[in-house]
Amino acid sequence: MAIRVVVNGALGRMGEQVVHTVLAQPDMKIVGAVEVQASQPYFPAPECSELIPFSSDLGSLLERVQPDVVVDFTRAQVALEACRVALPLGVNVVSGTTGLGENELSEIGQLCDSSGKCAVVAPNFSLGVVVLMHLAKIAARYFDNVEIIEMHHDKKLDAPSGTALATARLLAEAKGKPFVYPATEREVLPSVRGGQVDGVAIHSVRVPGIMASQEVIFGGQGQTLSLRHDVTSRESYMPGVMMAVRESVKRRGLIVGLDKILEL
Repeated sequence: MAIRVVVNGALGRMGEQVVHTVLAQPDMKIVGAVEVQASQPYFPAPECSELIPFSSDLGSLLERVQPDVVVDFTRAQVALEACRVALPLGVNVVSGTTGLGENELSEIGQLCDSSGKCAVVAPNFSLGVVVLMHLAKIAARYFDNVEIIEMHHDKKLDAPSGTALATARLLAEAKGKPFVYPATEREVLPSVRGGQVDGVAIHSVRVPGIMASQEVIFGGQGQTLSLRHDVTSRESYMPGVMMAVRESVKRRGLIVGLDKILEL
């Protein structure tokens, strides 16, 4: 039986990519789309022979179409509200929305426990980024200095990226103590050294022509180690999203990070 999917934030850049990808999966069926600006009853998807119900009200649509999974690529507060609506209705959630804090994740976990359903929340669904973070976690034990350079397109709303923040926290956790953050005696430009999390400096670049890139640079005596991943298309996130959708219907509880599904 095909996994029935609703996409929340369907007119966003990632939402549209998810819609098109789900339509191409033999074991999935898109049964609804949600967007705050929905102004017509059916989602515009010329490549689909069936009409896809389209609504600005997630709750009413879920009750009407009875999906197995909601895939959400919106904003943090919208994603949290989607979990509050979907999980009690018995619908699993896959969210790639960044910005959810510990309190929000704790609430989502409680909603999963009370409903017996699953929520997969990941700051990044690129398999390459997940592998990069895994390798960086290994390297963190052997270096005292590390900095992150993350680069995105100029339309990205937040800085630093959720992936960069997650990477920095993962590195500090693996190290077991803060990294060395070299003091700068005089900053000619304020904040030119970027931000820092437990001694991990993070630098954000925002220019047109770039999709997404992250480089983790470790420094030691007489040597450096650089790990870099580049995204050239949003298609790169789709294998991870589809994997999470398939796993969400098999599991229970809150899963934070695609690495948990990959068992890294």
